[in-house]
Amino acid sequence: MPNPAHETTLYPFTAFNFSVEIDVPGVTTRACNAAFSECDGLEMSMEVKTIREGGNNASQVRLAGPLTYGQLTLKRGMTATFDLWDWFEAVIEDPRLRADAEVVLLAPDGQTERVRFLLKRCLPIKLKAPALNGRDGMVAIEEFQLAYESLKLQRGGGLSIGIGIGGAGISASASLSGGVGISGGVSFSANAGVL
Repeated sequence: MPNPAHETTLYPFTAFNFSVEIDVPGVTTRACNAAFSECDGLEMSMEVKTIREGGNNASQVRLAGPLTYGQLTLKRGMTATFDLWDWFEAVIEDPRLRADAEVVLLAPDGQTERVRFLLKRCLPIKLKAPALNGRDGMVAIEEFQLAYESLKLQRGGGLSIGIGIGGAGISASASLSGGVGISGGVSFSANAGVL
């Protein structure tokens, strides 16, 4: 019997099978039914602060600085589902409206979840209509960009690791949860966090 932990070490994940789930309160619970052909911009970077110690020219101290997040770019063939346009219009009417999104990376079978990226407090920042050309028979592709305030990685087994910026501080958290059903429904969960 193959070892699943060994499988992920030997075989890298594939990038062609994924889904995007966007929940916009008051607009839609599953925007565009995950029908995106491209997804790019799942990233976070940390600014490094360098401090020089007086009289010590041979070394320097590196400190962790503030986090910044990328912008998620999604592309899809345009259909009669106008959820993205509705969301953009709703944000114009109410600039406080935010959504949560999840990008799920699937195994080649299309069923097994490998990893899930959780994006919190997403804001649409660009919506581009398809380029039109009467000479080509190409699919009309629309492009959508959104900014997010935190990025969290949730492993296929339920372990999630995330970093987010909230208010005046930076927080990091890790949680492990799972469940065992024994006629009465017994479950366990453990949480750890650092502020």
